[in-house]
Amino acid sequence: MNRYQVDVLIQGFPGRAVCHGGLGWSTVTLIRGESRTILLDVGAFGMRKPLERRLKEFGIDPQDVTDVVLTHAHYDHLVNFTLFPNAKIWIGKVELEWAASQPPGFNPLPELYVQELVHSNRVSKLASGEEFIPGIHAYAVPGHTPGHLLFVLNNGENDILFTGDSAKNRAELLSHKVVDTDDATQSAHSIELIWRYWRQRPGNLLIPGHDLSMVLDDKDQPCYLGEREASMRVWFSESIEHSDLIDLTCI
Repeated sequence: MNRYQVDVLIQGFPGRAVCHGGLGWSTVTLIRGESRTILLDVGAFGMRKPLERRLKEFGIDPQDVTDVVLTHAHYDHLVNFTLFPNAKIWIGKVELEWAASQPPGFNPLPELYVQELVHSNRVSKLASGEEFIPGIHAYAVPGHTPGHLLFVLNNGENDILFTGDSAKNRAELLSHKVVDTDDATQSAHSIELIWRYWRQRPGNLLIPGHDLSMVLDDKDQPCYLGEREASMRVWFSESIEHSDLIDLTCI
């Protein structure tokens, strides 16, 4: 019997805008059980309305979220922690100390939000190997950022791995290479660790930071679960009443 009910609220997307930088379309997951309502990563500003809608669909009030668990300190996974005033915030000790030490720069760190985490009494800093919520362990997977954490949820019959951006998508898992990493060698080692945890038990589920959830098939290959949903509505005409829908799932 599963200990937790796990639902992906926002589906991450493995892409970036060519002329406008990162899309910031990261995965947000709802975990319920053990008298807790947990969000694992909370998304960027542009995700607020979709996140509000999805929480309502599950009957979740922001006030009722007990825990926000953060894989790392980049804006597209972190900034919406402010929307959950009663939640305990969990983030890696190494990650937060590193992020707080960085001067403002042209990078994905939201400096003011990081400083809020440093000074908030709601924040608990995690060490690698720690079981901080019943059944959920944190493991160091540096590379993308120095203190990035992998979270492994023992859910009874199988484990669920939350990789964040230590392995953003299927291509990174298969190639053992991470796009946008502070240390390519560390990232490769971290992906090896992810694969070891993924293979430990049949049926283990992997939920990445910017892609569909995956399981391993009988040939030890990542197999997508669900259907990808991603599109953009654009106004290129002279009338506000007319817009075009661009499907981003087609190759």
